[in-house]
Amino acid sequence: MSQTPHLVAAAEGVPASTLAPSGPLPRLDRLAYGGDYNPEQWPEHVWAEDVELMRTAGVNLVSVGIFSWALLEPAEGRFEFGWLDRLLDLLHAGGIAVDLATPTAVPPAWFRRRYPQARLVGPDGTVLGGGARQSFCPSSPAYAEASARITEQLARRYADHPSLVLWHSHNEYGGVNAACYCATSAAAFRDWLRQRYVDDLDRLNDAWGTTFWGQRYGDWAEIEPPTTAPTAVNPAQRLDFLRFCSDAHLANFRRERDILHRLAPGVPVTTNFMLANCKWMDYWRWAPEVDVVSNDHYLRAEEPDNHIELAMCADLTRAVAGGRPWLLMEHSTSAVNWQPRNLAKRPGELRRNSLAHLARGAESVLFFQWRAARFGAEKFHSAMLPHGGTDTRVWREVVTLGAELPRLEALRGTRVLADVAVLWDWESWWALELDWRPSVDLDHRERMAAYYERLWRDGVTVDFAHPEGALDHYRLVVVPNLYLTTPAAAENLRRYVAAGGTVLVSYFSGIVDGNDAVHPGGFPGALRELLGLTVEEFLPLRAGETVRLTSPEVGGELVGDVWAEAVVPHGAEVQLSYLDGPAAGRPAVTRHVLGAGSAWYVSTRLDAANLAPVLRVAYRDAGLVPPDGVPEGVELVHREGVDGSRFLVAINHTERDVELPLTGTDLVDDTSYDGLLLLPAGQVRALRT
Repeated sequence: MSQTPHLVAAAEGVPASTLAPSGPLPRLDRLAYGGDYNPEQWPEHVWAEDVELMRTAGVNLVSVGIFSWALLEPAEGRFEFGWLDRLLDLLHAGGIAVDLATPTAVPPAWFRRRYPQARLVGPDGTVLGGGARQSFCPSSPAYAEASARITEQLARRYADHPSLVLWHSHNEYGGVNAACYCATSAAAFRDWLRQRYVDDLDRLNDAWGTTFWGQRYGDWAEIEPPTTAPTAVNPAQRLDFLRFCSDAHLANFRRERDILHRLAPGVPVTTNFMLANCKWMDYWRWAPEVDVVSNDHYLRAEEPDNHIELAMCADLTRAVAGGRPWLLMEHSTSAVNWQPRNLAKRPGELRRNSLAHLARGAESVLFFQWRAARFGAEKFHSAMLPHGGTDTRVWREVVTLGAELPRLEALRGTRVLADVAVLWDWESWWALELDWRPSVDLDHRERMAAYYERLWRDGVTVDFAHPEGALDHYRLVVVPNLYLTTPAAAENLRRYVAAGGTVLVSYFSGIVDGNDAVHPGGFPGALRELLGLTVEEFLPLRAGETVRLTSPEVGGELVGDVWAEAVVPHGAEVQLSYLDGPAAGRPAVTRHVLGAGSAWYVSTRLDAANLAPVLRVAYRDAGLVPPDGVPEGVELVHREGVDGSRFLVAINHTERDVELPLTGTDLVDDTSYDGLLLLPAGQVRALRT
């Protein structure tokens, strides 16, 4: 069978990184469009109809086999690939490429029955049942053996299939089985600890501070996972257990990836992350292990202005991908099925969401799923082909988007331009929200969202960065929360500011080291020198209590809540003071000159609106000028190609038409704009500028 025009042949044994054209999918020379395809849920005569409808919709990539383990291996060691052979041949004949999954997120019922010791166990010792997905212990040797076996069978059979452009390992690692507390996990945790502490139990005792509450260990066998206990469990132990859990899942991915690389060289391997919304996987550690970063994103349907959260997740995905193009592996055409109230998307929202991901670095628009399921837990989840078939609004929007995407090919390979970095660290997130912190209202995700929203509303494009990552080319670095701050991260920030950078740090940052031990010398610990101050005492507020801040610099009053601090400047200049509350009369916001740069500190929780005047003066410090004349609710993302070409994606999230002072040529319809672009309500324009 001849190769279809949009598939690029790969030489045997050539690594994916050397295949042309460059991009996340070397064997697919277009923006990818499609989604999860589960043909096993339908009679085989429907498959041909599906392929024809996919062609009508402009689909060129589908993910196959994600939940098919029980069909591919109906009994241990007995494999049935006939149906998958026929399916892949049918898709290839229709010009549709395949992202072939290892089905290891759903061990079959026979596996649970034969290997009951591999079942997932909760922190209270409850053995969890089947009938769902990911109902297995990630440290189980039986699971490791079985998942490796099915992965190897798939790789041997389909490595050379002409439809194959990507391997999809597992599905949403750690999505519902982030941690297991069974005896197998306990033994694996001890092995992990012995490696981390180089078989030195004294080092572990010191790191965990086990002299507190008489917890000192004299034998590795005495250490248990942090199961349900009478009161708070050692936070350093819990923090290491979370690291272990993330690494346990990563080990499972590496095992599958290595098999796929060995047997199918030249085909990239990915797994779908859940960036910004999955707390338990440390994606900074995961990202270097995948050949291409891919992400799943679903709107928080009831959240006002949820397109801002979408932008934040897309920017974080791009950051984890190292600024390179990434794949939007899943999002929804309309409503999902698992939120408390599953709101349908409004007309045009499907396109707007899809192109917003594309604007921020995605080189695919993929949905869950192709055809709406008639049964199972996700039967009310939207799909590209709804229950109502082709005479539906969603289907018409799917077809329209599929026809439009080929006209946006010029965006492939270009990079998003950003002036501001926001620091994000999963380990700090874990540590911040363990037991017995000064306030239950401390919330990593909330602070990230508030600062991101302010930057988004100011028209400032953001990159996310690891606290120890390169910061030199950013004008401003924002630290919404960095409770766990390593010495390396503190030195990274100090060096950045001393060289002329501007940093803005929010409260309860710099407090502990990597073992959740308080940095010596007083708060804010590792950041005292950077910020030029000390915090004598944390002053968390009562539920619903607010504090007022004022300063001639910003004008008027600002309102904070949740948190205040007794700040004592040691070189820092007071920018705003508390008017009332437990810190009345004391500094609330400070600025410290260090070397050629400056470090700002915000000691209370300000929402996005109250952050506006603070960020305004920080921008001025950084020499950053946000775009002027952009109406509220309009999103502008600038991109640049390696050849110096420039692009701008303009998205109108409002219900009114707006005029923008832009010049360029529309990539979709070649319309030229000379200084004025009329952007209709809810519409998107991609311009070559």
